[in-house]
Amino acid sequence: MNGAESLVATLVDQGVDICFANPGTSEMHFLAALENPKMRSVLCLFEGVATGAADGWYRMKETPASTLLHLGPGLANGLANIHNAKRASSGMVNIIGEHSTSHLKYNPPLSSDIEGLARPLSHWVRRADAASAIAWDTAKAVAKASEHPGQIATLILPGDTSWQEAGTPVLPPRVSATRKKPDAARIAHIARVLRSGEPALIILANRATRGAALERAGQVAAATGARLASQFFTARIERGAGRVPIERIPYAVAQATAFLKDFKHIITVETVEPVAFFSYPDKPSLLKPEGTLVHPLVEADEDSELALEMLLDELGARKSIAILQPRIETVVPTGALNPLSIAHALAAALPENAILVDESLTTGRESMGHTMGAAPHDLINNMGGSIGYATPVATGAALACPDRRVFCMVGDGSAMYTIQSLWTQAREGLNITTIIFANNSYAILKAEYANMGAGTPGARALSMIDIDKPRIDWLAMAKSMGVPSVAVETAEGFHKAMVDSTRAEGPTLIEVRL
Repeated sequence: MNGAESLVATLVDQGVDICFANPGTSEMHFLAALENPKMRSVLCLFEGVATGAADGWYRMKETPASTLLHLGPGLANGLANIHNAKRASSGMVNIIGEHSTSHLKYNPPLSSDIEGLARPLSHWVRRADAASAIAWDTAKAVAKASEHPGQIATLILPGDTSWQEAGTPVLPPRVSATRKKPDAARIAHIARVLRSGEPALIILANRATRGAALERAGQVAAATGARLASQFFTARIERGAGRVPIERIPYAVAQATAFLKDFKHIITVETVEPVAFFSYPDKPSLLKPEGTLVHPLVEADEDSELALEMLLDELGARKSIAILQPRIETVVPTGALNPLSIAHALAAALPENAILVDESLTTGRESMGHTMGAAPHDLINNMGGSIGYATPVATGAALACPDRRVFCMVGDGSAMYTIQSLWTQAREGLNITTIIFANNSYAILKAEYANMGAGTPGARALSMIDIDKPRIDWLAMAKSMGVPSVAVETAEGFHKAMVDSTRAEGPTLIEVRL
């Protein structure tokens, strides 16, 4: 068994059985090792698709995937979506090929400081300097990526380490990932705050926005009158009919400060207090009003389900009943496409148990409020803000949950960053409906131009925001990568296209012409 075979065998042994790959010459032995029948290998045509797909896999599975990237430039191409994954607390194991040790001294053209590139966005970085140690290093990488919150682990694989004989694998003792127990005194303090009757907002994030933790939060809210909210962007929320509803703190500073103005207490669960996404002239960075107190209930590495159970016990509210979101049957809209009709069409079309990946930025901003009563579904947002995340994340989510339809909403400007995702979706036959909001502009930047107080954009400024010369032919783009597509220009046409996509196998692209 050579080093590469030892690495792949250890990944599988430790529970990592998928690799999103964009290989090069130095990774050929690793590529050969992917013949292991227990490892699924998925080819991605751009490294940012590979790292984004690994993020999407983790968000749905809550276990890490691996990626294979080619040398420093390959890692650099994947860093934007590693950034997004890190902000979303998604664990992943990145395998970065490297020149053989003897070749590096000649400074070949693709030489770079891979460790220097990796460290700012990785929690753990190691260079596999000996084939005999690869199994140990790989197990450590998987253990790190599997922690809570999820971590980014990077293992650098020199070519000679890959092809040399590894011998009998030596593994560290396997340790199950655990979540810390919250401090009892902190729980008691939060109970006193909630008993005070002063207006309180509980902000949920990460694993508190789904499953039993969300149900417990709903019980707390029912017992105390506190309101539940999420940050504007959240890694994954279980929402829709029959689930505990969560309000969404608005994105824009003025609306966010208005939303928060009447709360005396903000209680955080696996998150921090609300912060503006950017700094704007004459606008605050912290969104809470002066005098509002922030109380952490659950830190990022703690068990939110356990904490909320402890809080219910402290409140004597174990028997409280959470208020659940009722089903709202949305009438299929007709006529012009606009944010409201788009939201209504989406609410009417979403099938039960769908996964909704949202990077719609401007057009889809109203969608979340109007899909609260839709069929139960999961919502995934971009935590890191680096655009080009949606189509790769949708790819990974669909691979993680092949029995569920994934809807991916993305603006045309954002989609062009990682449009290669469509090819992988077609190759793998993934059930993904990609919705392109084609306004032929970076519309978000027009709004931000005004928010920044930069005045009215001139001709040169507009030329750096509009993307209509030439217009992108989305139908041809999809066809070229093997994805059936349709263009819609009315709300009823949009609804029909979405419903039709759920009745077909494999990926579909819908161009929403605005």
